Amino acid sequence: MEFKKSTQLDTIYHDARTIRRHVFVEEQGIAEKLEFDGSDNGATFFVAYENGRPVATARATATAAGVHIQRVATEKAVRHRGYAKQLLQYLLADSQFKGTKRFYLGAQETAVGFYETLGFKVFGKPFIEVGIKHVNMEKVIR
Repeated sequence: MEFKKSTQLDTIYHDARTIRRHVFVEEQGIAEKLEFDGSDNGATFFVAYENGRPVATARATATAAGVHIQRVATEKAVRHRGYAKQLLQYLLADSQFKGTKRFYLGAQETAVGFYETLGFKVFGKPFIEVGIKHVNMEKVIR
């Protein structure tokens, strides 16, 4: 497993977009204009590669509230192999986020258990985003 990150619109970013298109647009039916809404600017893109093939992705943006993690996705053919978990562990430990006290995300309701294995906890009320039920989750570093 190899992990790469980028803040540029480069090959790594395009690999992330490809995974997102497969998972969110093609598989989950989210409109492409909603998935690719122009909010990628300023984010760091993380991609996991297995034998040189992109298999999982996430993006992270530093905000006043902490680090916002979004667009976590794994290619359907390689799910349940721990790729997204390893990628998020890599993201959480990344030196650019050293000293960060809070990571937060909006999780699809079906993924809550996955994020709990990484130490995230649900807060607030459920909400609907792009027609899918989500919950807010956070991991506070003490």
